Amino acid sequence: MDFFAILTILIVLSAIFGYINVRFLKLPATIGLMIVSIAFSMLVLALGQFVPSLLEWESSLVRQIDFHELLMEGMLSFLLFAGALHVDFRQLQAQRWPILMFATLGVLTSTFLIAGLMYGVLHLLGAGLPFIHCLLFGALISPTDPIAVLGILKKAGAPKKLEAKIVGESLFNDGIGVVVFITIYKIAQAGAGHFEMSEVGLLFLEEVGGGVALGLGLGYLAYYLMRTIDDYETEVLITLAIVMGGYLLASYLHFSGPLAMVVAGLMVGHERFRTSSMSQVTETYVDKFWELMDVLFNAILFVIIGLEILVLPFERQFLIAGFCAIPLTLLARFLALAGPIELFKKRLEFVPKTNLIMTWGGLRGGISIALALSLAEHMSRTPLLTITYVVVIFSIIVQGLTVGELVKRTQVAGAPAE
Repeated sequence: MDFFAILTILIVLSAIFGYINVRFLKLPATIGLMIVSIAFSMLVLALGQFVPSLLEWESSLVRQIDFHELLMEGMLSFLLFAGALHVDFRQLQAQRWPILMFATLGVLTSTFLIAGLMYGVLHLLGAGLPFIHCLLFGALISPTDPIAVLGILKKAGAPKKLEAKIVGESLFNDGIGVVVFITIYKIAQAGAGHFEMSEVGLLFLEEVGGGVALGLGLGYLAYYLMRTIDDYETEVLITLAIVMGGYLLASYLHFSGPLAMVVAGLMVGHERFRTSSMSQVTETYVDKFWELMDVLFNAILFVIIGLEILVLPFERQFLIAGFCAIPLTLLARFLALAGPIELFKKRLEFVPKTNLIMTWGGLRGGISIALALSLAEHMSRTPLLTITYVVVIFSIIVQGLTVGELVKRTQVAGAPAE
């Protein structure tokens, strides 16, 4: 089956599942799409006992989708740019220091805490993995998904400064998390004894520094080009070219593409950028275009996550490890956020229960699964993929459905939306 046929099937399924969700379930789009998609997969599994050809057809379809390449080399650039484009820049700027610490120190702390906890639990279950493989799991599960929780927080009436922390952190920790994962991956590939710490630092600096610098350059290029013309069609194309061309260039230069897209999106979405380079018509079309891209790619992403259940190798001991990983990842996130929150909560007047809401609202999504799928077989790929899938499904469905209620119960919704 060629790429166009696969894409067509995915879009058709996304539209059907989206209709079922809006018409009957009325859940947030990402959560509803995943639930309907998993239910569809379960139905196919049941019918497959009587009509084996149906199960074989869908399994074959899912196996032909390279989820890692589709997300990391294609969809992620669109999703991060679209997410950054609509962030409240003033709130993001006001909360920049805690967000920076959450996305850097928080991700690193979470990675090592999860690795240590999972290393111990897996050994207790008699399924011990090398510590470097546990570090890979810690790195791939630490990034949170900004898209899945944004709509829920808005619906719950969360204060703008809390929303900025969660979404801002998620946008940046995606990029940082991928860099941390790549660094640990290369160490695991080369062997810890054959990898100097100076190489680790250089790789990290190249990915992060290069990604941020490239994002600034792309943002300025978009600003310069859009300022010199007034044609909304061409200006929308410029933003599309910045995203696709910029991500490809980042990959070629070995810079962090996710960080480049976040920075470029923040620049294009900045109020000063818009007032001096876009007409009102252009601004409307740019926003609507990227909202549509956001909806389309998120729909496809969460449908694929639901369909992946048909081809994942689930073993009993690793399913148990996955359920054990759920509270451990939440605990590690709570502890990783505690330091920065304690440091800044008085100065920036954090809303009550900030750590609790950020911990429960830090949903894991497609990036975690994509990174797990990129693991080589000798890196404990099968067990880590199973554990990751269990955590992601719990995170999106259970945490996603309850975080809005948590916001309301802790009376954060009544706080000043500054």
